[in-house]
Amino acid sequence: MNGRSDFARRLIDWHRDQGRHDLPWQRTNDPYRVWLSEIMLQQTQVDTVIPYYARFLARFPDLAALAAAPLDDVLALWSGLGYYARARNLHKAAVAVIDVHGGRFPSRAAAIAELPGIGRSTAAAIAAFSFGERAAILDGNVKRVLCRAFGVDGFPGERAVEARLWALAESLLPAADVGTYVQAQMDLGATVCTRGRPACDRCPLVDICVARREDRVDSLPAARPRKAVPQRHVRVAVIHSDGRVLLERRPPAGIWGGLLALPEIPESETVPARWVEARFGLAPRTSVALPPLNHAFTHFRLEIAAIRFEVGGGRVVADDTHRWIALADLESAGLPTPVRRILNGCVAEPG
Repeated sequence: MNGRSDFARRLIDWHRDQGRHDLPWQRTNDPYRVWLSEIMLQQTQVDTVIPYYARFLARFPDLAALAAAPLDDVLALWSGLGYYARARNLHKAAVAVIDVHGGRFPSRAAAIAELPGIGRSTAAAIAAFSFGERAAILDGNVKRVLCRAFGVDGFPGERAVEARLWALAESLLPAADVGTYVQAQMDLGATVCTRGRPACDRCPLVDICVARREDRVDSLPAARPRKAVPQRHVRVAVIHSDGRVLLERRPPAGIWGGLLALPEIPESETVPARWVEARFGLAPRTSVALPPLNHAFTHFRLEIAAIRFEVGGGRVVADDTHRWIALADLESAGLPTPVRRILNGCVAEPG
């Protein structure tokens, strides 16, 4: 017996007694709230998401409120959660639902997947939880469960392996209780069939699991092929005056897209103080190099060398790209985590 015939039943039965039932987004089938949770949970742990989810709903209780809000407000509430493209796409998708779908969230996975920032698996999860659609998901937890249970070799991120997993996921769908089944897959991967130290003795699939039988639990799923992680360097200017710091909006694409951040000093600039005066019309009285800050992204590492400038009078920068923010107001500003760390270090400094 290959385990396919009763795979779904095992998970649904297990979830009844052992699954998670008290997460905030499990108390509703409102597609807005389900969608928000699914986006926040991408690349982020449940414990981290819960307070962000609550704060976000307090500010934007429904889809119309999100669509009507300025993007800056959305990014400010997302600050610290990372992967900011998720927040930008969340806002774009809310606007699209209002403008294209008349304010009604699409009910079919295929239509949901056409919204900005929503992929096939996320769309299927929303459709299953909110509308009961019989749709397969394939997030990281599910990939791990399927690779181990059925002995699927190869890195799941490779196209051919992923295609095989999609076919397998769709073949395992139950005729009913799809929402429970989808949640059970997520819960099993998150709490039992974990990446490290899986609790095989508590797994409802232990007697049919190929990885367990062949002693390959530690090697399935296959790891991403190793590549050298690029190291990048950047210099930024902390332009400070009278308890305020000058921030510059990042371009829409790229890291921290659309967020306020510290102005980036060009690599070719050999006299940063002269660049500050030429670029902003602000004459630095003093400058000091701050300790370098290292930050890891998914595909590269970034070393940030910050230079703090105390500036006197000069041209006032006032446009949509630049903004003076008081150091005392940093907590409420939507800033990338490394920028916040640099500025928090400046709060306690004199001057």
